[in-house]
Amino acid sequence: MNIEKIVQTIKDYDTIVIHRHVRPDPDAYGSQAGLKEIIKKSFPLKNVYIVGEEDPSLEFLVRMDTIDDSVYHGALVVVCDTANAARIDDNRYNKGDKLIKIDHHPNVDEYGDIMWVDTNASSASEMIYQFCIDAKEAGFRMNDEAARLLYGGIVGDTGRFLFPSTTKKTLAYAAELVTYHFDRTELYNGIYSINENIARLRGYILQNFTLTDSGMSTVRLSKEILNEFNVKPIETGQLVGVLGDIKGIKAWVVFIEEDDLIRVRLRSKGPIVNTIAAKYDGGGHPMASGASVYTWEETDKVVYDLDEACRNFTN
Repeated sequence: MNIEKIVQTIKDYDTIVIHRHVRPDPDAYGSQAGLKEIIKKSFPLKNVYIVGEEDPSLEFLVRMDTIDDSVYHGALVVVCDTANAARIDDNRYNKGDKLIKIDHHPNVDEYGDIMWVDTNASSASEMIYQFCIDAKEAGFRMNDEAARLLYGGIVGDTGRFLFPSTTKKTLAYAAELVTYHFDRTELYNGIYSINENIARLRGYILQNFTLTDSGMSTVRLSKEILNEFNVKPIETGQLVGVLGDIKGIKAWVVFIEEDDLIRVRLRSKGPIVNTIAAKYDGGGHPMASGASVYTWEETDKVVYDLDEACRNFTN
């Protein structure tokens, strides 16, 4: 079983570097840093690092480590919550001695020497907690900080347990995690509180989204709009779900212009969107995916595909 292989491989290495996907969310941070805490609690003499570009809105969860390339020599690399190798944050992930993939997205990109992919899991954080339980006899242990991080990851990826991905096991694991000592109120505030500039941009989105008769909605956030509201592209992850509560919307796409590309954030209440993301070098969940395009003309093609998916969708 791959969990057993991962357990033994982690025990075999003294230096471990843990990566996750670009444009991180609470689950990316939670699974990545939660695994680090579990390893450090279980094996204090191991050198364990977490790397990737920091998202200011998630600094309340944990801060990333800064390491030299030389650290990867002879090291084990673990990638959490990342379906496609192209979306791994920090391209040094392939400089280590061995690579492990731990993920809950569809396994469209089979990278790594060892893969553990569970599409039935609500989140990568749920998987990391399961890993710790299964590895208990091998000496792996939880601590309060790991519990905080994993609980935050589960909460984030299940939409506070409202998404269909939430299962009986998800709720059972959450119930066990809250027995550890951490401030849940502070954690929720960190995940869901937003700054004034984000709130004002949210208002702009609610006033300017489009809606077709198929139930497809679009939002375009150009560099000029982001500058007007003093919002960095990396902060827009807090806004992708804004349209989710609006009646009549089946699926929506948010385009975020950056210096060299346009980020594509797809969300859905029914139509499958990860197949659309795959057409544009992206991926993700059937109801939540991401991709990238390079011109506004290309965004029209994404809009066409999403509109077709909405028109062909039946409950």
